Amino acid sequence: MSRERSKGIVGIFILVTVLFFIFIIFAFFTVSKLKDTDSMGSDLLNSQKNAQIAVITIENEITESKKIVELLLAAEEEKDIKAIILRIDSPGGAVAPTQEIYEEVRRIDQKKPIYSSFGSVAASGGYYIGAATRKIWANSGTLTGSIGVIMQMADLSELFKFAKYKPETIKAGRYKDIGNPARPMTDEERAFLTDLLAGTHKQFKDDISAVRKDRLKKDINELAQGQIFHGYEAKEFGLVDEIGGLWQAGRAIHKELKLKGKFALRYMKPPRKKFSISDLLEEGEDTLNLLKHKVASPTGPAFLYQP
Repeated sequence: MSRERSKGIVGIFILVTVLFFIFIIFAFFTVSKLKDTDSMGSDLLNSQKNAQIAVITIENEITESKKIVELLLAAEEEKDIKAIILRIDSPGGAVAPTQEIYEEVRRIDQKKPIYSSFGSVAASGGYYIGAATRKIWANSGTLTGSIGVIMQMADLSELFKFAKYKPETIKAGRYKDIGNPARPMTDEERAFLTDLLAGTHKQFKDDISAVRKDRLKKDINELAQGQIFHGYEAKEFGLVDEIGGLWQAGRAIHKELKLKGKFALRYMKPPRKKFSISDLLEEGEDTLNLLKHKVASPTGPAFLYQP
C-alpha cells in the first residue's frame, strides 16, 4: 500500500508540475500578445497624431458655424496638416451658418486643399458645404442633392376657433406678423416669402456653380429643384466626383499630394473644456431658446434642409 501510495504522490507531483509549466507558458504567451496589442494601439495612435490629412466631421442639422469654423482654423494653422477632408453626414440646416462655413472652406482651400467625403446623407446645406471643396467623394448609396430652400408654417386659425382661443396681435408694419398662425396668409404675403426664398435659392445655385460649373452635366436650374440623388446618380450629373468611402478618399489624396510617410487620418476635435455648472446652464438655456423660437416664431428662418 505504501509503494502504491508513493507512486500516487509522485504522479500527482508530476501532474502539478506539468500544469504549472503549461500555466507559465500560457501566461508568457498572453503577456506577449498584450504587449503586441498595446504596441499596435500605440503605433496607431502615434500615426493618427502625426497624420498629414485632417478629418473634420459635420453631422446632424447645421444650426451654428462656430465649432466647425474653429476646427477649420485649427487645421489651417497646423503646419503638419497638408490636407483636410470634411466628413459630411448632414441633411442641412439654417442658411447663414451654412454660408459661413462655405466661405471659410473656400478661403482656406486657396492655401490648403480641402476635400469632401459624404456619409449616409449630404443633402441641401450639407451638399452646399461639400460643394465648396475641390473634390467630392460619395458612397454609391449616399443621399445627396436636395438643392433648394424651405420655410414652413401653419395656419391654426380653424383650430383656434374650435378651442375658442382668440389671440390679439398689435403690429407696426404690414409684414411684421407674416406667417401668424392665428390667421390665413394673404396672397401678397405668400408672394413676398416666395420671392425671399427665390433669392436665397439663387445664392445656393450661384455658390455651387462658382466651384462646379465646369463639372455639372446638366444645367444647375434643372438639378436644383430639391431632388435627392443616390451617390452614383450624383456622380453621373457631376454633383460629386468619385464613388468611394472616407478611407478610399484619404488614400487617393495621400497619393495625389505625394505625401511622405504612412497613410493615416487625424480626426480634429475641439479642445476639452473643464466642467462648469455655468457652461452647462448656458447650453441648456441656448437649447430652450432654440426650441422656444421654433415653436413660437410665426415664420422661423429659411432652411437649406431635407426634412
